[in-house]
Amino acid sequence: MMDKTTKAYTAYLNILHEELMPAMGCTEPIAIAYAAAMATKVLGQQPDRVLVEASDNIIKNVKSVVVPNTGNLKGIEAAAVAGIIAGKAELMLEVISTVSADERLAMKEFLSTKDIRVQASKSGLIFDIVVHVFKGEDEATVQISHFHTNIVHISKNKEVLQHDSDCDEVSHQPQTDRSIMSVEGILQFAEAVDISEVATILQRQIDYNYTIAQEGIKHSWGANVGSVLLSTWGTDIKNRARALAAAGSDARMSGCELPVMIVSGSGNQGLAASVPVIEYAKEQGADQETLYRALLVSNLITIHQKTGIGRLSAYCGAVSAGIGAGAGIAWLDGGRFKEVAHTVVNALAIVSGIVCDGAKPSCAGKIASAVEAGILGYLMYKNGQQFYGGDGIVVKGVENTIKNIGRLGSVGMRETDQEIIRMMLEK
Repeated sequence: MMDKTTKAYTAYLNILHEELMPAMGCTEPIAIAYAAAMATKVLGQQPDRVLVEASDNIIKNVKSVVVPNTGNLKGIEAAAVAGIIAGKAELMLEVISTVSADERLAMKEFLSTKDIRVQASKSGLIFDIVVHVFKGEDEATVQISHFHTNIVHISKNKEVLQHDSDCDEVSHQPQTDRSIMSVEGILQFAEAVDISEVATILQRQIDYNYTIAQEGIKHSWGANVGSVLLSTWGTDIKNRARALAAAGSDARMSGCELPVMIVSGSGNQGLAASVPVIEYAKEQGADQETLYRALLVSNLITIHQKTGIGRLSAYCGAVSAGIGAGAGIAWLDGGRFKEVAHTVVNALAIVSGIVCDGAKPSCAGKIASAVEAGILGYLMYKNGQQFYGGDGIVVKGVENTIKNIGRLGSVGMRETDQEIIRMMLEK
């Protein structure tokens, strides 16, 4: 049992609160809207010219996804204009959660009449957004780097109002040190934490994410992956768990105006890490505290896997979250370290090759596959089966395998990432 007075306990608690936050819409275009809203606020008036600098991975993740509350608009320009016209910067990743019909019309007018330019960032950062807004002789700039709400630079008329020089570093991570994380430590924390310290944020995750998952099943969104799964493969709990998670993704990728609680900077990862665990808990009749602790396992194991990979990569983040869900389900079913560790390793052996080619409806299909692998990873071990060290990139010990995955996603897939971006930007 983890002592509540230790640095590890505090670190896990801080990590959870840093990573779980509300967002409406795909987080990369919403981060652009947030930067644009903040830049407009600093400028003090509506601009008549806009320049957005974005790193390649931002461009990849914004290209094909609908920006919510815009009347079905897509792209970097639409995201920036949404923030300029209707953004409320104080709401951060819910920056465009309240938009009027007149503001939607104003967005379209702005897009058709104003000078809006997009160019590739030259900073060398994987995650980098710089929004410059201009009105006559006045200008303002806001830069977000490393993660979605991390404003590192603000200036107006060449006067620097805020600058975090540490964030100029390519590898800078201005959050709680995640090197403390381990599967064993996560389980100890999940079982020791005072529920009152996490109940509010986890209940919000349950309420938001399960609601949008149900919306994705009830109505037509994107490729309707969840509905296809239910209509063809039935309503067994294993199928319902992945179908609901996929349905939530289909809805948010297609502009649904319901919020989600994100994990590791991603609403899709937030859905994949939570919805299957919620559905399994409902099936088992688990009490609220047990569900909260299972969600802690799922969320933190997702974050642990993503730490070595980074926010944006050619490695599909849904994989980490689907495996996190498998770990949460294993814990919910009575499994502890041995069962959870083998669930993670088994599942990583199955789906660690799925690539990220941006945010779009097919993310729902990838979520379904990742959740299935997470569940299968647990059921394999439960039935006396497992993959062993030496099977491909699997090595002995769950932490060593997770380390290999981090290396694969952050180093091994760099050129893959660039090639995917080149393909996506071909005319």
